[in-house]
Amino acid sequence: MQLHHQKHHATYVNNLNIAEEKLAEAQAKSDITSIIALQPALRFNGGGHINHSIFWQNLSPNGGGEPDGDLMHLIKSDFGSFENFKTQMSNMAVAVQGSGWAWLGFNTTTNSLQLSSCANQDPLRATTGLVPLFGIDVWEHAYYLQYKNVRPDYVKAMWNVVNWTDVSERLVEAQQNVGV
Repeated sequence: MQLHHQKHHATYVNNLNIAEEKLAEAQAKSDITSIIALQPALRFNGGGHINHSIFWQNLSPNGGGEPDGDLMHLIKSDFGSFENFKTQMSNMAVAVQGSGWAWLGFNTTTNSLQLSSCANQDPLRATTGLVPLFGIDVWEHAYYLQYKNVRPDYVKAMWNVVNWTDVSERLVEAQQNVGV
C-alpha cells in the first residue's frame, strides 16, 4: 500500500493541482472551451484524490471484524445481515469490469445504505448522490504487487482491515447533514 499511496495517489493530487491551475487561467480569460476541455482531468484526478483520501481512512492494521451500533443496525435493516452485506459488496467489487470502485454509501433521501460501483476514479457522491462511507479500490494498482491479478483474494483480505470506526463516523456525519 505504500507504493499505492506514495505513487498513485500522489499522481492524482499533482495532476489535480495542474488541472486546477489551468482551470483558474481559463476562468480568468473566460475561455469556456478550455474550461470544458479540463473537465475530464478534473473528474479523473479529483475523483482519484477524493476516493483515495476516504480509502486510506477506511483501512486500519487493527481493523476487521464487524461494526456495531447504528452502522450494524442499518446494515442488518438494509441488507438482512452483515454476511449478506459483505457478500453483496464483495461480489460487486469483484464484478467491476476494468478499473473502479465498490462503495457502501448512504442515501440521504431514503436514510438507507446502498451499494454502488463507480468506473475509473469517478467519485461516488458526484456521480450517484450517495455519501461515501466505505470503498474498495479495485484498480489493479491497489493489489497487483501482493495479489497479482487475483482480485477476489484481495477483496476477501480487505475485510480484515476495514476501519469500522471511520465508517461509522462517516455515517453519523452523513445522517447529521440530511436535508442540508
